[in-house]
Amino acid sequence: MLRAADAIIEFTEDRSFSQYCEDLMLRSAVERQFEILGEAMSRALRAEPDIERELVGARTVVDFRNVIAHGYDLLSDRTVWDVATTHLPALRDRVAGLLSTAERW
Repeated sequence: MLRAADAIIEFTEDRSFSQYCEDLMLRSAVERQFEILGEAMSRALRAEPDIERELVGARTVVDFRNVIAHGYDLLSDRTVWDVATTHLPALRDRVAGLLSTAERW
């Protein structure tokens, strides 16, 4: 989860929304990392259901991954961009904090 989140943040850093829209490779890379992040979250929730209490929005991450993977025709570039630039940094920090304090990981 952490690696995928870091990759998305790195890919979108110093980029504008219009640059994101114009760059198929960038959009594909960001979406792929969201798929990885969501799958990792899904596996973590199955292995440790208590994570959901500690990572608010964990199910939403999995749901977002499913839309990217299966409902891509319903997905807007604006939504992906907004999640990547607005919501992801906080989730990334919560995941990092959880990993740094959890002995089970």
